[in-house]
Formats: sequence, structure tokens, C-alpha cells
Amino acid sequence: MRVVSLVPSLTEAVARSAPGTLVGATDWCTHPPGLDVVRVGGTKNPKTDRIVSLAPDLVIANEEENRASDLAALRAAGVAVLVTEIRDVPQAFRELARVLDACSVASRPRWLDEAEDTWSSLPPPATRRTAVVPIWRRPWMVLGRDTFAGDVLARLGVDHLHRTHPDRYPRVPLDDLRAGEPDVVILPDEPYRFTADDGPEAFPGLPCALVSGRHLTWYGPSLAEAPRVLCRALRAARP
Repeated sequence: MRVVSLVPSLTEAVARSAPGTLVGATDWCTHPPGLDVVRVGGTKNPKTDRIVSLAPDLVIANEEENRASDLAALRAAGVAVLVTEIRDVPQAFRELARVLDACSVASRPRWLDEAEDTWSSLPPPATRRTAVVPIWRRPWMVLGRDTFAGDVLARLGVDHLHRTHPDRYPRVPLDDLRAGEPDVVILPDEPYRFTADDGPEAFPGLPCALVSGRHLTWYGPSLAEAPRVLCRALRAARP
């Protein structure tokens, strides 16, 4: 079977579960390291003609990460497209199973069982903290309602302050983010690459946690270690 993935986390899931199945992936598909497939552009601007030239049996996509117009162009060219929707951890596991089945993975991969076991056996958080979670700056954008990353954090005892905002990724002025006085500011390294020198300085006096975007926002093999990695980063938060 020939598969093109337009979603980095799904690329990793398929590559780990069915080596040799992927023939194309986006420029942002960094895992597994050394993946040797044709690169087809970005998640938001894939080269649809290059994808069609690969003659895939299936293109896997996500309703949030990929544009409907690009997926429509692929379908118009006769390419089968599977579109996932993932808003929380349980849905991630259901959709991963659907993707792997569509990719003709013969048996359920061990990493998927390990990831489900990890999340199903999490103890209730001993305490809860509030947070703001920027995902971009210039302009500042944060996690809003109904997001996978928000559900991940909630299961780890972190309630982000914009979880009831009407928008899923609202633009919020920096002064308003500071005024919310969260217990912690969570700064992932994607989609915007926040670092120790780029992000924390905007929140003087507030504890900031630099976290792995792959463990916060990806739904794939990284789910198995995500609670441990994220909790370690949250414990290391410093003003």
C-alpha cells in the first residue's frame, strides 16, 4: 500500500507501525528521524501535484492541520483522502486505530497499547493549576476551547484559562494574558518555537514551563511518554 501523510504525528504513527508504507510526507514530518520519503511541502501548503504524481492509495490528513481546499483538490484528482478529527485523548486513540486500519496495518502495534495503558492508568491529579498556553506570538495566540492539547493538560491537572473562549485558538493581547495571573505559563516549542530566551521574558514574575510541542500536541507514539515528559517540564517551571 502507498500512503502519503500530511500530519506529522500520523506520519510517525504509520512509519512505526507499517514500515515501507509511506511514500510521501510533509516537510514538517520530523519523526521517526531519518524517514526517507518524498517531501510534499507543508501541512498548510502541500504540493498537490507532487502528491498525485506519487500515485498514493491513500492520503491521511486532519481537519485542523490541513486546508479543505487542498484535500478537495486531491479528491478531484481521484486520490482517496482520510480526514481525522482529534479534540481529546480518547478520540486520538480511536482515530489512530482508524488510520492504521485504513493503512492495512495487520496487527495492533505495541506502542498504541502502551500509550492507551499509560493514559488510562493516570492517577487523579493531586492538585490543579491554572495556565495560559501561548502557541504563537506577534500576534499572541493561545489555546482556547475544545483542543487536544487542552485535554492533555486537563488530564495532568492543568486548567488553561481560555478553555471556554468561543475560539479554539484566540488572539489575546499580552496584557490580558498577564492579567489572568495564571499559576504557570506553558510555552511549547511548536508551532511557535518558544525558548528560554524567547517567551518567558514576556511574563515577568510568572512561572514559565518550556515544554515539548511533540508531547503536548502530537497524537502518536509520543503519547506513551507524554505524561512523564510534560509533568517533568511543569515541575521545572521557573519565574
